[in-house]
Amino acid sequence: MSERTTAAAGATSTAPAAQIRSEEPHLARSLSRRHIQMLAIGGTIGTGLFMGAGKTISLAGPSVIFVYMIIGFMLFFVMRAMGEILLSNLNYKSFSDFAGDLLGPWASFFTGWSYWAFWVVTGVADIVAISGYVNVLAPGTPLWIPALLTPVVLIVLNLPSVKAFGEAEFWFALVKVLAILALIATGLVMIATHFTSPSGAVAGFENIWNDGGMFPHGVAGFVLGFQIAIFAFAGIELVGTAAAETKDPESNLPRAINTIPLRLLLFYVGALVIIMAVNPWRTIDPGSSPFIGMFTLAGLGIAAIVINLVVLTSAASSANSGIYSTSRMVYGLAQDGNAPKKFGKLSSRMVPRNALLFSCIFLLAGLVLLYSGDSFMGAFTLVTSVASVLTMFVWSIIMVSYIAFLRRRPQLHAASKYKMPGARVMPWVVLGFFAFMLWALGQAEDTRLALIVAPLWFLGLGAAWYFNRQAPLQQARIAEWKAEARAEKAALAN
Repeated sequence: MSERTTAAAGATSTAPAAQIRSEEPHLARSLSRRHIQMLAIGGTIGTGLFMGAGKTISLAGPSVIFVYMIIGFMLFFVMRAMGEILLSNLNYKSFSDFAGDLLGPWASFFTGWSYWAFWVVTGVADIVAISGYVNVLAPGTPLWIPALLTPVVLIVLNLPSVKAFGEAEFWFALVKVLAILALIATGLVMIATHFTSPSGAVAGFENIWNDGGMFPHGVAGFVLGFQIAIFAFAGIELVGTAAAETKDPESNLPRAINTIPLRLLLFYVGALVIIMAVNPWRTIDPGSSPFIGMFTLAGLGIAAIVINLVVLTSAASSANSGIYSTSRMVYGLAQDGNAPKKFGKLSSRMVPRNALLFSCIFLLAGLVLLYSGDSFMGAFTLVTSVASVLTMFVWSIIMVSYIAFLRRRPQLHAASKYKMPGARVMPWVVLGFFAFMLWALGQAEDTRLALIVAPLWFLGLGAAWYFNRQAPLQQARIAEWKAEARAEKAALAN
């Protein structure tokens, strides 16, 4: 714990855990600027955009544009809060570290394991998507083949070194970026040439608002659009789990975070505007990817096949990022005594191999889901709804940690070169927005189940923490945290 506490806070560690940890090998700072930039982009452009956009459009109509803009606006402040805290103390390996430092050891436990569960659930969703698109590209392929092959490929990509992961994710993200740019360019050509679809609809920006306006389903439809759209942003915080392996974090983290608004406008809003301008929104199939549908409509059969491959690549990229982040999170948990010790060991290549293999095993749950669900989209909606609740919990912990950061370490906020805009107000606004999101998830039957499953997870975590906190190491960490909190409070009083 003390190792993570800032020097400015005036605490010096004498805990045996910290002494032992300092003698162990550490994660290597091997991710360069281009790796972090593409990791940020890859985290922003996920399976939720490619696969879930059709359903979101069917629920909200053209107002889906505002849905994505509002979510993106709120999450920008989450990222800025995370960035400011991480840069205040470069000993933090991730947001789980600073949550434990600022809120108490319980927060590190809950955040770390919830984030692990989020990416496992997301990885299962990605396997569902991969299996579905493999079946499209190669009809008749047994579902179990891609569901079993995907974890094996992910292990091969992640075991060599963190640089190998960064390189793989760089190219995965580049493919997604090029695909969206190609879609926007193709759509603009179709609009400029007044392309006419087989149904007689002429491509034009007026298609966005000439069928019921921007809110054709009223406020209710607008609210329902948030349910699926929120999952499209899951992973946006991924750069926060790579903090310990980033070269020159003072420069690279702010650069990656500051480009988020531009990326959201281009890749989310831009792509959706083009799709609805070419395809009148009521004609978009909620059960399939509108990206594939637009290229098919344009008569670009080969391009449609390529986009199928791109969407498959996007799902693989998301799963790859998930396995990376879960392995680092479990590694960090083990370092703090919140997971078995063997998960806190690094290979000779500075990769948490045991934690990596542990996380990959859980992806096999995708097999069960594939053979028990009624449809790919039904299975996808179920797991993404659960993932959305888990990721909103993590985002909320980041904001609550920031509020504690302002209260406990105002001198670090004052000295920060990367202050969050609206620091005193926006954390509360964002937390209020997340409360609204939970209410929105409860408005539809297919997403309401997540509000039942998620509390069971937190109850289980609470029981696990109750027993884990009895261990001598955890008692020492709790006592140390309380002493540091009292010392900081006394220093501020003086």
